[in-house]
Formats: sequence, structure tokens, C-alpha cells
Amino acid sequence: MISVIFMGTPDFSIPLLKGLIKNFQVLGVVTQPDRPAGRNQRVHYSAIKQLALQHELPVFQPEVLRDEKSINALKDLGIPSVYVVAAYGQLLPQSVLDIPKHGSINVHASLLPRWRGASPIQAAILHGDDATGITIMKMNAGLDTGPTLSMRRTPLSPQETGQSLHDRLAQMGADLLIETLPSYINGEIQPQIQDDTLATYAPQIEKEHGAIDWNRPAIEIDRQVRAFTPWPGSYCSWNQKRLIVLEGGPIDGRGEVGLVKQMGNKIVIGTAEGLYVPTRLQIAGGKPLPIQAFINGYRQFMGSLLS
Repeated sequence: MISVIFMGTPDFSIPLLKGLIKNFQVLGVVTQPDRPAGRNQRVHYSAIKQLALQHELPVFQPEVLRDEKSINALKDLGIPSVYVVAAYGQLLPQSVLDIPKHGSINVHASLLPRWRGASPIQAAILHGDDATGITIMKMNAGLDTGPTLSMRRTPLSPQETGQSLHDRLAQMGADLLIETLPSYINGEIQPQIQDDTLATYAPQIEKEHGAIDWNRPAIEIDRQVRAFTPWPGSYCSWNQKRLIVLEGGPIDGRGEVGLVKQMGNKIVIGTAEGLYVPTRLQIAGGKPLPIQAFINGYRQFMGSLLS
């Protein structure tokens, strides 16, 4: 029986852990420590921790996994066939990766070596890629630099959002992991070295990255809005308030940068190249509204200049 210890933290990890529990022996789960969240800053268990506890799996939550004490505590969970890592949130030293008999493997949400790093899902949309996918690789101490074991590709639609792609890749990753793991353990897969000259990097996304610059082309603003759905969201300033752009799309046309105007039956915003057509907006603290309902509630929006 293949045994695993799973390391993961965000919701992306949920289908993966469910698949491992169903198909293999899971000795324990390693995840990030509980953090305060929300307006009340209450400490909440992550979804991955809740799932582990539902299945009565041991949960280990070290602040860092590098010192002798934490590594020994990890070993106390047992020495599995393999560590499976997905969006865990820490770079692991080689001394940890080498503990299992068959080392450690990672489930990464891109077609490596494209989009190594923390935000591959958003990066694929932001840069207008026509496809992305899942890579399962054998880990080394570098940032997503290990040899690849398997890949699965999926096309990106012009309506793709960070949320829709996240959900699809999470399930795709779980399916590919279940298929790949036995073949890897049995020595039936020859790891493929990545071509570092083709590598691109997707850095950590911060809240401020959601600010919209109307001096950019409409097509780039559209990609940003879709990539940053649901987080960090895309926003600008209107009437001294934060205006969140939830949905929309680009069209051809010209207009003053940032100016809101009527064009036929559409509300459009001028950009450096083309026009952006918002279809759902939200004032910070208010409700998300379809564009016509927003206009009805905020008449002064028409003809205003966004910044």
C-alpha cells in the first residue's frame, strides 16, 4: 500500500487530499498554522485542516519546517512512501524532501517551466496564455525547478477567471496525481529535467496589485479583472470611494482615459487602447450590482472620471 503525508494549505489542496484519502494510506497532514482572518480577526481552521480532522488524520502545523525539532516532529508522523505537496506555503529544505523512500512530489498549477512561483493561475490569465495545466514534479530545494513526472493541459477561454481556472485545475490535479503516483512509485516514469531557459515566474500577489490603471489597454484590464477574481479583486477610485470592477470586457473604440460614457446600449470606460465595458460593479461596503442597477443607484457615475 502506498503511504503518503500530504502538505498543503489553501482550498486548491482539498480535491487532492480527498483523492489521496480515497486511494492511498494517508499518515498525516502538514499545513500552515491557524491564522486570524476576517473583520473580527478570529482564528479559523483552514479547509484542509478541517478535512483532515474529519478523517481523524494527525495534523502538524509548524511555523517553519527547517529546524531539528520540527523535522523530528514531522518524522513522528511516520516515514511514508512519498510526501505529496501542493501550495503548502513554504520552501522545504532538501533534508526534508529526502525523508520518504521515494522523495517528495509537488502538484503545480501550470505547465512547467512556465509560471514557476506563487501565482501561476493568475499569471496565465494576466498574460493572455491560450492554455495552461497541471504539472506533477519530483521536488528539489529550488522554486518549482524539479524534474517533471506528468502533465495535463487545458485551454483557457476568453471568459476564464481566477476562480473558474482554480477550481478546474484543482480537480485536474487530483485526477492526475492519482494516476501518476502508482507509476512513479513503481519506477515506471522517467523524470524529465526542466529547461531552465524557458522558465517564467509568477510572483506572490498582493492586495495593491488589484489597482486598475486606465492608462493600460482595455484587453489588459480585462485580463486583470478576470485573473484577480475573486482575490485580490480589481478596483479604482470614484467619488472618493473604492469602486470594485467585478465583471466586464473589452471592445474596440476610443475614449478619454478613465471617462465613463454611454455608447449605444453600453456603458464604456476609456482606456489607452480600446474601451472597457463594465457589466457588474460594487462600491466598497455595498452590494455587487449589474451595471444598469448601479447606474440607477448612482446617477452621477455617468460622465465621471475614474482614477
